[in-house]
Amino acid sequence: MTDRIWTAALLVIGDEILSGRTQDRNVAQLATWLNVQGIRLSEVRVVADREDAIVEAVNTLRARNDYLFTTGGIGPTHDDITVDSIAAALGVPVVVHPRARAILEAYYETRGGLTDARLRMARVPQGGELIENRMSGAPGIHIANIFVMAGVPHIAAAMLDSLTGTMEGGRPVVSGTLGCWVGESEVAGMLGEVERAHDGVAIGSYPFFREGRTGANFVVRATDPAVVDACLADLTDRLRTAGHDPVAGGI
Repeated sequence: MTDRIWTAALLVIGDEILSGRTQDRNVAQLATWLNVQGIRLSEVRVVADREDAIVEAVNTLRARNDYLFTTGGIGPTHDDITVDSIAAALGVPVVVHPRARAILEAYYETRGGLTDARLRMARVPQGGELIENRMSGAPGIHIANIFVMAGVPHIAAAMLDSLTGTMEGGRPVVSGTLGCWVGESEVAGMLGEVERAHDGVAIGSYPFFREGRTGANFVVRATDPAVVDACLADLTDRLRTAGHDPVAGGI
């Protein structure tokens, strides 16, 4: 374990996301999984199926994060250009990975055989290793600090499952929640003071309107559960002193 904060970025690739035809579900899925690995999802970018856009995003995001995950664009059709784009970003050729070919041959043996289109899913940037996919045969790819995964959420989940426990990271982020029937703006200064008083803490404020009243839930996040508890206790005391009635666990 280390106090260093490990970060990852997610690059979501696909015209269908930008057009609204498909709603992305991988952001929340990846963020939750990363937290368990002790890695923080620091940024997400969505780009179209254009090689220049993918190359620029890959090189930017992989340079300023410990890890880069991509989803989408690794299927068998002509517009699945993620592999070629990542190879271009890294300056390496694309090759057919022999183990990926063998996996696909076995998977499609009773499903019509390995066609040229299906063989596209065995292509990797030279030097890439495979990420196991128990759902549909076609593997993901790991090269440098980049993890290339499917866009279909349940297939991406299977790939993440195979990566569980294999990545270097820090301490998982833990959190606690406090709710209060108070306008967010009324306690903004207090929240800032509490956050500054507790090293390593981040406080998120999430306002809502229910039952004809305004309220907010305050989520305290840190890597040390004791720090979270101390911060929640401090915030509780300050809210009560100000005449409010905080609710442990949120409203």
